Amino acid sequence: MKIAVIGSNMVDLITYVDQMPKAGETLEAPTFHMGCGGKGANQAIAAARTGANVMMLSKVGDDIFADNTIRNFQQNGIDTQYVEKVSGVSSGVAPIFVDSSSQNRILIIKGANAHLQPEDIDRAAAALKQCKLIILQLEIPLETVYYAIDFANHHGIQVILNPAPASKALSLEYACKCDFFMPNETELEILTAMPVANMTQIQAAARSLLEKGLKNVIVTLGAKGSVWLHGDQVIQVPPCKVQAVDTSGAGDAFIGCFAQHYMQTGNVLEAMKEASLFAAYSVTGKGTQSSYPNQVEFNAFKQAQLS
Repeated sequence: MKIAVIGSNMVDLITYVDQMPKAGETLEAPTFHMGCGGKGANQAIAAARTGANVMMLSKVGDDIFADNTIRNFQQNGIDTQYVEKVSGVSSGVAPIFVDSSSQNRILIIKGANAHLQPEDIDRAAAALKQCKLIILQLEIPLETVYYAIDFANHHGIQVILNPAPASKALSLEYACKCDFFMPNETELEILTAMPVANMTQIQAAARSLLEKGLKNVIVTLGAKGSVWLHGDQVIQVPPCKVQAVDTSGAGDAFIGCFAQHYMQTGNVLEAMKEASLFAAYSVTGKGTQSSYPNQVEFNAFKQAQLS
């Protein structure tokens, strides 16, 4: 079954710091890493590395980063027919700062991602109709996200919407048209304007979205695991305990792995458990996509967790 990711790609510029500088302060940082990222691209890579047949619909600039981004997709077996260059525009860039506790702070410059338009979906329509699932995020224009949701609904294609970065401009009417709504706890707080300091509050905030008509809300909670709300059900999936080095891209790892496993099995809970393991592996290494395991590495990791 083919999965389409309609969304962003970024060049991650990751700086590891012992402490964040204060305003006006210059500090020396011990390590720097550059890699391929962006929420859409991360999710596509995670799905592909767990065995999914993935096509990517995205835009890159006409700078030095573009060819490397396309080549990275291809090396991971992703269909790049609809990853297109935009003349006179930079590729998307994400400066990321990771502190000594492995927490990250991220800025994004959308660049070419802001040029992904509804007509791009029309051009890719024949290929998209062959897909069983479309994954969307919010690093591309909202009008394109809405158009993709309508396209999917019209053609009977399931949709995962990851509302990241969170935007209060997001239409809940369109969110209700999606099969899965998958925020993290910070995004949940922004979108609902409700506190998320503990599991009771998290569930109440997620429940408020169900009451507005959303079908399935899955909240990723980092070291606290994840929780799925559907109808009257509330199901928690505990975390996999690991020593975190860098949490960048862990939520995307979860979503990409979840998508592949859900398409393969149709079982939401088992897909969440698999995704939790995949995301746990990802935080044990530095970087975003560079920390995602291939199938051999992931299988070995799962065996080690069971033993």
